[in-house]
Amino acid sequence: MVLTENEAIEWIHSRLKFGSRPGLERVQAILAALDHPENKIPTIHIAGTNGKGSTVSYLKSFLMELGLTVGTFTSPYIESFNERMMINGQPIPAEKLVSLTQKVQAIVEKLDNNEHLAGATEFEIITAMGFLYFYEEQVDIAVIEVGLGGLLDCTNVITPILTGITTIGLDHQDILGESLAEIAFQKAGIIKRKVPLVTGVIDEESLVVINQIAKEKQATVWHYGTDYQATYLHRKQPWGECFDYQDEEGMIKNLVTPLLGHHQVENAAMAIRLFKVYCQLKKIPFQNKWLIQGLAKTFWPARMEKISDQPLIILDGAHNLPAMHRLVENLQDFKDYHKYILFSALQTKDVFGMLDTLLALPNTEIIVSSFEHPKSITMTEQIEQYAPEKLSVVSLWQFGLAEILENMQEQDMLLITGSLYFVSQVRQLLLNEIENQEEGV
Repeated sequence: MVLTENEAIEWIHSRLKFGSRPGLERVQAILAALDHPENKIPTIHIAGTNGKGSTVSYLKSFLMELGLTVGTFTSPYIESFNERMMINGQPIPAEKLVSLTQKVQAIVEKLDNNEHLAGATEFEIITAMGFLYFYEEQVDIAVIEVGLGGLLDCTNVITPILTGITTIGLDHQDILGESLAEIAFQKAGIIKRKVPLVTGVIDEESLVVINQIAKEKQATVWHYGTDYQATYLHRKQPWGECFDYQDEEGMIKNLVTPLLGHHQVENAAMAIRLFKVYCQLKKIPFQNKWLIQGLAKTFWPARMEKISDQPLIILDGAHNLPAMHRLVENLQDFKDYHKYILFSALQTKDVFGMLDTLLALPNTEIIVSSFEHPKSITMTEQIEQYAPEKLSVVSLWQFGLAEILENMQEQDMLLITGSLYFVSQVRQLLLNEIENQEEGV
């Protein structure tokens, strides 16, 4: 039985050996033994290929403006494991994490003796812990981010009051399907009978699938571009984006998100629509000030996050090909900079598609490396010889980072991108270095 926070996290991570196994049987068995906490709290469920985390963060900020106690369940973490389950933006305390782990560990070890329910995964365990945490703390609302897909994702044990699907893209095809329609079918698995749905920027092929399932479930749908939309205005100095939001109730002008990128305007607009539907459901008279104040307080690390001005260093967890395309679009605003890019990714991603997207950028040098993760890419001969004029490889990212920082000039920028697991490791080292410099260490 775990006794400390480190022991709790180590035990949870020990379940990584069971991999990712779509299905609800194991998590339902854990939750049944806990007397189904997931059914005792109101929830909002968010799926999508990209944009889930930012949308959850915006929505959390808006809900907090109502004075609500808001739980959020997200993945992966950037700074600490405890971020995966938070209340009002505060990670779960160490003592609470230990307590919950002890409760769930005892159940999981019993289930390991049942051949049909053995092998609960890490994500199944923390999902059950998250629901139990939010129930024990009696949150007013919990915003739950899907882990993978939707239909067979272990978060899909809830009947939420509201659902959202942010985007559909080609990712995790080995599990979700090869086509956009197949992936959309999996994402749309979170749609519940007569539960309202808000969709983000989604292609027509995917929308056909989503609309058909919503119709079958009698779920009212609000679509980006038809039922609501955002108009991008301009970059907010020194950091952020300005936009107008519009729906059937009219236009709200000159909103500002502190998160950088045109896609963040779309994510913010979707969160606004979700929030307005929530207010309608709860018969709360809507006030524009909640959006202005909530946007200003939104923070989501490692998404076009600037951590240094001199030199300019930006981190963005563009962990799949659709996200990489959006990143490159956002980099058009930095066309005057010579760009150094430090990149790594998971083997399960379209690594060469992501590299091709980055290689299309002018005035760019790319260093590719591996990082500490069982599925990290390795420095194969294929990568080493892929584009030698613009791309080089190093075995350890720390060496690549040091080389870039040593060579950077005033009009250079450094972008760290790829897997969020990779970006979080680099982020921690850089923030420690910046803190030491400020303290004169």
